[in-house]
This record gives sequence, structure tokens and C-alpha cells, in this order.
Amino acid sequence: MENIVVEIEHLKKYFGNNKVLEDISFKLEKGKNLVVLGKSGSGKSVLIKCLVGLIKPDAGKIILLGKNIADLDEKGMNELRKKIGFLFQSAALYDSMTVRENLEFPLRDNKELKKVERENLVKEALKNVGLEEVIDEMPSELSGGMRKRVGLARTIILKPEIILYDEPTTGLDPITSKEISQLILAIQKKFNTAAIIITHDIECARITANSLMIIKDGKSAIEGSFEEVSQSKDKWIHSFFE
Repeated sequence: MENIVVEIEHLKKYFGNNKVLEDISFKLEKGKNLVVLGKSGSGKSVLIKCLVGLIKPDAGKIILLGKNIADLDEKGMNELRKKIGFLFQSAALYDSMTVRENLEFPLRDNKELKKVERENLVKEALKNVGLEEVIDEMPSELSGGMRKRVGLARTIILKPEIILYDEPTTGLDPITSKEISQLILAIQKKFNTAAIIITHDIECARITANSLMIIKDGKSAIEGSFEEVSQSKDKWIHSFFE
């Protein structure tokens, strides 16, 4: 199906005797959000790192945007990564740069961009997250929620086809968490991006998920809509929603 942007088949990753990912399979369609839940240490972050080629899996297949990543050399992998956006737990902004400079950073490889075009892209990205007014401020002057928004603006400035969110609401108060979750939804609708969202935040999952997967013992314990998964009769699965 041409609509599938991520396809993972029987992914396995061991560290010594520790079987972190035992058998993970799923497909992600263009424009859909998959939320991944699991206890700490269940392999959610390892899954993301395998996806983008930072960790080599021990077995299984990863196909991103129609390309089997095992067949790509470093140059090919770097080209593919340009179509994938990340929002890290910490927002990962450069503290020594202004917001403007942080957003210009991903554009540095595009030598054809004129100064005015670069400026317009930065302003548009900040407008998409409702923060045009902080363009010349330093990250240290912003609240945690604002830093997350700026991180998201930097993620979408290259118009990625897939966005990977690693704990996007961690460390935020409930109101700001909800705002970030709704922003993830707005970005999905505006840009038709697909996303994998790793979170412990059930409210974030409820707001953003088209489908939900829970990892247990390195395997997908269940996958379905939020409603289907949250109504599971399995006690362990139900414990996430209590």
C-alpha cells in the first residue's frame, strides 16, 4: 500500500542477555498518529533509535517511506532522516542561540535559501506553534511549555513526512501538557504528517492517538484505537488507564 510510511516486521534487539525488543510489528499510514505506551525500560526509546538507524536491530525489517533501511549506506540514511522530524524529551534547543538561530539551524544545509526566505520559514514555523513574539529571545527566558513549542517549530520547519515524539509532555503541568497534545493534533491536520508518539501521559494518548500500541516484555501486547485498548479486560493493560 502506497499509503504506508512506516512498516516494521518482527523487530528484535538484544543487549547481551537482555531482550529489549522481542517481536515488534506494525504499520503506520500517512497522516496517522501511533501512540506507543509501555512501562519504563520496555524498549520504547530503543524502538525509535532502531527506526532512524542509530541502533542496528538484531533481526527484523524496517521500511521507512518505501525504503528498507538495511539497504541504505550512511549517505542514503542521512537523506532519509531529512524527511523525519524529532521532538526530544528536553526540546533539545541550543542554549547559546536565540529562538531565531535555533530555527535557522536545520536550514543551514540549504545554500539556495535567500535570507528573506529563511526569515519567512522561521516566522511561519513559530506562527504554527503560536509563538511569533519570542523570535529573538533565548531558550533560558522561556517556560518549559514554550521551549517544547519552539522545539516543535524547529521540527516542522523542514516539513517532515514523519515526526517522532519522545515523551512530548514530560515535566509539564496538566494544562500545558494538554496544549502540547492539541498542538500535535493541529500539526498532524495541517501538514498531514504521520507520527509515532512515545508517552506515559494517558491524556496525551487519548487526544493524539489514531491507534495505540502497548509494549510488554519486548512484544506488542495489544494494538487498536484508544477506546478499544482502554476497554481491554486484561488487568495489566487496564492498569495503564486507571
